[in-house]
Amino acid sequence: MRLLVVEDDPDLARQIATALRGAGYVVDVAHDGEEGHYLGDSEPYDAVVLDLGLPGLDGMTVLARWRKAGRTMPVLVLTARDQWSEKVAGFDAGADDYVAKPFYMEEVLARVRALLRRAAGHASSDLECGPLRVDTKAARVTVRDNPVKLTAQEYRLLAYLMHHQGRVVSRTELVEHLYDQDFDRDSNTIEVFVGRLRKKLGAALIHTVRGLGYRLAAPGDET
Repeated sequence: MRLLVVEDDPDLARQIATALRGAGYVVDVAHDGEEGHYLGDSEPYDAVVLDLGLPGLDGMTVLARWRKAGRTMPVLVLTARDQWSEKVAGFDAGADDYVAKPFYMEEVLARVRALLRRAAGHASSDLECGPLRVDTKAARVTVRDNPVKLTAQEYRLLAYLMHHQGRVVSRTELVEHLYDQDFDRDSNTIEVFVGRLRKKLGAALIHTVRGLGYRLAAPGDET
């Protein structure tokens, strides 16, 4: 999953980005409203952590412009403001959730996980596909209750497919949502990691749809 953090405080931005990367996400960071708006308007993020008190364009304006342009990614708003009227204004502008500063980083991580689950239509942090289970809170993967050890990149790819199971996901979509802007999009990295996952999880779970991409489906549910 690829996230955008828009926060003008460099120390706080670094702390948030570090925590999110430690949880297995790919993270881009913008330090002002103009850059944040541009990235959110041009890149396919799975969710955004957005501060309201930004230089240049303020966060409320950034959010409103995204929504007006049809950008639907979940947005978690961060702000030092605690007045209920400003919270209401944030939700009306298109925010999906709200955290007031100061906050515990664990709360931000939990709210991001919840936003990603809801956006993909999942109610629980435990995602299942046949014998495969992914605990997104603990980043733990099991097959028939047996733990499976994955690298960070393997886990990111699997987690994205699990959030979108049953749907064909193109290679381009995987690259856009799993890697930052500097990634070589002509490389065969996706194919390599799909091959590794099949060896570790069982070949029957990840199906290749020729010319279109990959689909995660339980055995017996290939059609």
